[in-house]
Amino acid sequence: MRDMKVRIDRDRCTGLANCVAIAPTVFEMDDEFKAVVIDESSVDDETLWRAARACTQDAVILQDDNGKQLYPEK
Repeated sequence: MRDMKVRIDRDRCTGLANCVAIAPTVFEMDDEFKAVVIDESSVDDETLWRAARACTQDAVILQDDNGKQLYPEK
């Protein structure tokens, strides 16, 4: 069972696609050149952390199952 959820802050996403480069089965770019989550369960947690940290705008947000934000730190 996954202990992490992923979401994208679309206001922060600038379309660099670093997350897609690291986890192409998790993220894709939509027609507005913003990242969207397509299958967060397709990779392990370590890959999700790498993808989140690769986002220069901190638009990839990791949360635990209770909704507490794990990354980026608030």
